[in-house]
Amino acid sequence: MKAPESKASAAKSFARAGKPKAGSPPPFSLRLTFEERAALDAMAGGRPLGAYIRDQLLGDKVSKRASERRKPRADEVALARLLSALGQSRLSSNLNQIAKAAHMGALPVTPELIDELHEACADIEAMRDALMAGLGLKPGGPP
Repeated sequence: MKAPESKASAAKSFARAGKPKAGSPPPFSLRLTFEERAALDAMAGGRPLGAYIRDQLLGDKVSKRASERRKPRADEVALARLLSALGQSRLSSNLNQIAKAAHMGALPVTPELIDELHEACADIEAMRDALMAGLGLKPGGPP
């Protein structure tokens, strides 16, 4: 088995292979069948395929890269929308006020209170549906 090359000798072999960009070696290409590519994509999950392959081949010898940017998956977008809606809603404040009044025994059942409770329930249902969609579950399905 051949001994691994040093960085200096690897840089010299890259220089002989062509004119790489300053400071970076030329890319390495690998041909895959559609099935092989699909299998790799599935194994990589949401990670970039190049980063996944590097990690699998080099393990803990992978050098640190600049932060990887990736597009959020659909479920992450749905979860972000849920968190945004939760942060913008007055739901927790409204429920806290109702609970406080109930504990004090001063909870008059008025049409406004009934409307607020229905609104709070609708908000909770919308958040539940968004959360379930983000997790890939069907609303109304098993918990």
